[in-house]
Amino acid sequence: MEPLIADLALILICASITTLIFKRLRQPLVLGYIVAGFLASPGMPYMPSVTDMENVHLWSDLGVIFLLFALGLEFSFKKIMKMGAAPIIAASTIILCMMSVGYATGSAFGWGRMNSLFLGGMLAMSSTTIIFKAFDDMGLRQQRFASMVLSVLIIEDILAIVLMVLLSTLAVSQQFEGLQMVSSILKLLFFLVLWFVVGIYLIPLFLRKVKPLMGSETLLIVALGLCFGMVVLAQAVGFSPAFGAFIMGSILAETVEAETIEHLVSPVKDLFGAIFFVSVGMMVDVALIGQYAIPIVCIVVAIMLGQIIFGTTGFLLAGQPLKTAMQCSFSLTQIGEFAFILATLGTSLGVTSDFLYPIVVAVSVFTTFTTPYMIRLAVPAYNGLLVVMPKSVVSLLSRYTGGGPSVVGQDSHWRRYLVEVARTLIIYGVLCVALLSLMLGFVAPQVDRFVPEPWNRYAMAAATLLVLAPFLRALMLKHSLTEAFKALWIDSRFNRAPLIAVQLLRIVIGAAFVGYVIGRTMEWGGAWGITLIVLVLCAIISSRALQKQGQHLEQTFTDNLNSREREAARKGARPKFAGRLQERDVHLSDISVPVGVEWGGKTLAQLNLGRCYGVNVVSVLRGNRRINIPSGTTPVLPGDRLQVIGSDEQLATFNREMERQAQQAQERSADGESEMKLQRLVITSDSPFRGKSIQQAGFRQDYHVLVVGLEVDDSSSLETPNLQTPLDEGDVLWVVGEEANLARLGIRNT
Repeated sequence: MEPLIADLALILICASITTLIFKRLRQPLVLGYIVAGFLASPGMPYMPSVTDMENVHLWSDLGVIFLLFALGLEFSFKKIMKMGAAPIIAASTIILCMMSVGYATGSAFGWGRMNSLFLGGMLAMSSTTIIFKAFDDMGLRQQRFASMVLSVLIIEDILAIVLMVLLSTLAVSQQFEGLQMVSSILKLLFFLVLWFVVGIYLIPLFLRKVKPLMGSETLLIVALGLCFGMVVLAQAVGFSPAFGAFIMGSILAETVEAETIEHLVSPVKDLFGAIFFVSVGMMVDVALIGQYAIPIVCIVVAIMLGQIIFGTTGFLLAGQPLKTAMQCSFSLTQIGEFAFILATLGTSLGVTSDFLYPIVVAVSVFTTFTTPYMIRLAVPAYNGLLVVMPKSVVSLLSRYTGGGPSVVGQDSHWRRYLVEVARTLIIYGVLCVALLSLMLGFVAPQVDRFVPEPWNRYAMAAATLLVLAPFLRALMLKHSLTEAFKALWIDSRFNRAPLIAVQLLRIVIGAAFVGYVIGRTMEWGGAWGITLIVLVLCAIISSRALQKQGQHLEQTFTDNLNSREREAARKGARPKFAGRLQERDVHLSDISVPVGVEWGGKTLAQLNLGRCYGVNVVSVLRGNRRINIPSGTTPVLPGDRLQVIGSDEQLATFNREMERQAQQAQERSADGESEMKLQRLVITSDSPFRGKSIQQAGFRQDYHVLVVGLEVDDSSSLETPNLQTPLDEGDVLWVVGEEANLARLGIRNT
């Protein structure tokens, strides 16, 4: 244990010192961790060094798991579905183009196929942490383009997980055939659907059942147990541990307890995440950085030019105005956490060269420092581009991205119907395949041990078909008589043959599952096998009990999937019109009221935010209560969340004022100005309070202090003061208040 504790002490001491320095310099803490790793690495001759790198690598692997688990907790598959096509188009364009740029750059330097592939993956992912740290420091979080950047970063995160799985498969197989890639993608999609559907059905039910037994400590242990259980399961089927952690995080993200789990996991994630980034710094070799100075410069230039060109193109294709597109693309000109994770993956698999890791770290450090300057450069670059760009091109872009009213035709009933059928076939097909594998691969050998021939085969066939029955019925009949189906059937008689064909195809797929079970267990074929298949299908289709069971399963899944959304709506979620506002020059933003601001306790009429800042408060969220369209008499209290409408500039000004007041309150607290003190006030012959009652003296109203006791005739005990009794010379009042207010009474520290 001695080297373990000594190394951990060195790592955390170095990390604490460097992060304090970087916090003071207003730089991302990730860079401080990297510097700490460089200082504690064995290659640093003038500093104490880590002695056991194997333990550090083990901790860093845990750090990756916790980072991806926390990322999954912030992620939601439903968010992607609600974002629309714009972020998906922009993110896909950026990733594909930047991967090509990275691969071309690596190939140009002759680094080989795997090095170039991993370099392309590293260059394709921007840093969420660094970008939003820059947005916070620059007061841009309320800007319209910032919300678009956030949406793209969410898409990039999920695509980065997919990319990590594919690169792991390629690294292990060393094969680049199209069939191998298709197989890997299908395997990924299969387990993704299976884990998500089963997880959303089972885990919220489990958490609801045990909720009375769980406190914060127990919930943390349960969440981490689920996380590492999925890590083991993912690794058992051939995926990386980080992928399993992300999947479990995304499943828990749909539960009501998601925010609590995220809060509880945050300290653990911060600790092991810090060790991971410190281990990244330990991989830095100054000699290699000097040796590869030219490639580093070229990669930095490739990132900046590539993100500006392809990022702007992607956002334009997504329908964003040119100015917004350039602001978004200039914000993405850096690499960050996922680049380090991919570099660690390549190193652990032994498919990337030693020089790639320090190169990526050097590029990340440089692009991190330049990120704020690139964000500021976006608007001047846009203004300069307008000067040189032909008017015809400007007009074309304005028409393409103008967001004018569009004529929307009747929804395609065929598209709706086919999407519903395809979703049903995929989900229930995956569940049937998984149940078949479970029954025939794990249950059947146990049945064979205890049940004699031939009854074991009959029992296994019956049990398997019973387990599959509700899912097979949904696969064959769900969405068979929807509104889209009825509209198509009535609209034209030429639609009826294709509709019948689709329905017959679904029944054939169900029959294939039944036939596989019968052939595998009972080994029946020919006319007897076909007859049995038909009888089983008729029983499944006509069963009312199976129909009710299927409806119950689906309703439970839907309730679990929407539970967090319903809870958010109860507590006060963003209204649906927020997305439509973002298409205009104004949008809706949530701004929290910090503790200690001067506005606390004042009404909206007194604050007059519309006249002062141009914003309008549409809702006040106070705990579980939501006050819509608040009146002028509604007070603003510390801890409230205000939903305000305004333009980018108005919201930015309002947010800066809120932050300024919060900073002043924090400084007052740090200086002890707001500390409450208990002091003695002696009523003298010339005191302005002599002859007045406590109420008449205005201690509470005018001086903001509270009289808590009264000494009379040098008594050693305190009396409860009578507000109406006049004060006389020699009386001693004990008052409580802030030091500044006590000084106004003439009381000094005693």
